[in-house]
Amino acid sequence: MDDGDAHEIEASKMELFCGRYFGASLQHVIDEEENLAAKIRKWKSVLRAGQAQLNKEKMHEANVGGVTDENEGNRLKLTTLLLDLHRSIIRCSLARLNSPDLSLSELHRLHMAENDSLSEFLTVAVDVAKKAGEVIRKGFYRTKHVEHKGSVDLVTETDKACEDLIFNHLKQRFPSHKFIGEETTAANGVSVLTDEPTWIVDPLDGTTNFVHGFPFVCVCIGLTIKKVPVVGVVYNPIMNELFTAIDGNGAFLNGNPIKGKYTSWLACICLILLQVGTKRDKATLDATTNRINSLLYKVRSIRMEGSCALGLCGVACGRIDLFYEIGFGGPWDVAAGVVIVKEAGGFVFDPSGNDFDITAQRVAASNTIVKNAFVEALQESA
Repeated sequence: MDDGDAHEIEASKMELFCGRYFGASLQHVIDEEENLAAKIRKWKSVLRAGQAQLNKEKMHEANVGGVTDENEGNRLKLTTLLLDLHRSIIRCSLARLNSPDLSLSELHRLHMAENDSLSEFLTVAVDVAKKAGEVIRKGFYRTKHVEHKGSVDLVTETDKACEDLIFNHLKQRFPSHKFIGEETTAANGVSVLTDEPTWIVDPLDGTTNFVHGFPFVCVCIGLTIKKVPVVGVVYNPIMNELFTAIDGNGAFLNGNPIKGKYTSWLACICLILLQVGTKRDKATLDATTNRINSLLYKVRSIRMEGSCALGLCGVACGRIDLFYEIGFGGPWDVAAGVVIVKEAGGFVFDPSGNDFDITAQRVAASNTIVKNAFVEALQESA
């Protein structure tokens, strides 16, 4: 075997390894092979020097993100976080990356090992979402006992029962994980999102819809790792629609793959879904109506559905072109949905055009073409 053949084999290994574990497309890896290989060699030297675990600080130090675009960079960061879960396996694979006996089957095994934990998390979340959904479905057709949670939000016995059911189930399976729920946060004060694996749950998104018999209601179960959403389950038991996604594995509706629209910003075809949010003070309402008035001149039509999570899923499955909400209740409204949008090929961002922040109570989702036109239109209404 001459040097050229050896280099080709090594490049193939690097291409396959990077294409999976660093989130970039294979073509991108090929184009940047030498640059990326140098970054990885530096990363490996960090590990050999005795670094205890892979973390995003060392990835930043290695500057691998410098060869990716914005979307690939985001996936790269997330991939790094997921490697924390399997660092012993990954250390071994990195140490052997240049070994001639590193086979494609071994690389495939590593790929499967990475997904094992997320797949388990998803399976458990789907199971308990369906159980909570059955509670919602039965309650949907009964007379409700309704309490007020603030001036606008309502809470029912069903909300509380579903959250207890979900958290009890998750805590039994994953006792070391953290938990944030809408109802427990309302009762006990603000819950701080940390880097620990954290289940973020809205047991009944669309409570007002639920009270009035409007069928846009759902269970929302999301999992974050180092504040990044990686698992999402949104289940509407009235319409029997189950949206699911884990990072890197696509998005699904009732088990069938889904993709968002790739509409351009044209008034004759663009459909926008929005929510008003939970505040009803005059300044907030004036700003909201100004935004709506500005957008109405530029789109086909606007809808209000009453569920942030289902709005995000509407973008993911191509029913609507853009969803946004400013002033939603908390991370439980979006933790599950943003994973589903991203895995369906959509783009999640702050309505200002900045990066999405799960703690900021501001979200928008669309494709990148619609995003740019939407941000411009929203700025004009300010």
